[in-house]
Amino acid sequence: MAPPEQSKDETIGSWPQPLQQFGPGLYIVATPIGNLRDVTFRALDALTAADVILAEDTRVTRRLLDAYGVKTRLSPYHEHNAQEVRPGILRQLADGARVALVSDAGTPLVSDPGYRLVKEAAEQGIAVYAAPGASAPLAGLAVSGLPTDRFLFAGFAPHKAGPRRQTFAELAAVPATLIFFEAPSRLAASLTDMAEAFGPREACVTRELTKAFEETRRAPLADLAAHYAEAGAPKGEIVVLVGPPQAGQAWDAAAVDAALDRALARGTVKDAAAEVAAASGLPKRQVYARALALKDGA
Repeated sequence: MAPPEQSKDETIGSWPQPLQQFGPGLYIVATPIGNLRDVTFRALDALTAADVILAEDTRVTRRLLDAYGVKTRLSPYHEHNAQEVRPGILRQLADGARVALVSDAGTPLVSDPGYRLVKEAAEQGIAVYAAPGASAPLAGLAVSGLPTDRFLFAGFAPHKAGPRRQTFAELAAVPATLIFFEAPSRLAASLTDMAEAFGPREACVTRELTKAFEETRRAPLADLAAHYAEAGAPKGEIVVLVGPPQAGQAWDAAAVDAALDRALARGTVKDAAAEVAAASGLPKRQVYARALALKDGA
């Protein structure tokens, strides 16, 4: 049941504190990634106090606002209109407006529009505040069972196979847990490419975090790739996490040759050498020479 309607000067429902006084500025407000109960009290305060809420999809944000009786005006702000509307937003902020920025789910600016707005507001001396909360990459990391002391969020990998494999090759030597977003239709192919680039690392696929059909599947990359290749594309929002390189994981001659064989089956000698050199950390000239030898049957 939604809390009762209220003015901006009243407490909201049974919240433990009166509505915070919000001054002029840009407020980056995290929203739930699925379960509407994951919104924070301060996020609702900020959304209620704002003069306008900038939303990636106003229909999605309206559902959250309606659930909590927030009546603040919504205005669309997304990758297709940001360049056009950003100057007007900055003028409002310069005139003393309170502007809240939200994404469809989670923390804004994490694979969502907003970076340039924050950058230009800060450059103009406009105050920028965070109202932190839900974040799919961090939620996935928390349940993955993978090391959490060092991690890298890499967003969505490229759609096309060649650039995607090159991206994974470049990330292979990073000594951290890797976090990706992925579309259901590309999940099996992406996991297969990860298995080739990263080797037999432990990994985790999380789906529909905080929602009714939440799923967390932990296994080596090759096993996850085989599972989703057989099961087909799952539904929902997906976070893929890959463990860091194992201590002492070495690229001996056999490992280099095996990686080059796989890469040569997909592309040119130059591309294969670049991919394996990036993944192994070995000198490009050395890997290229070995790739030529394998191509020539040596």
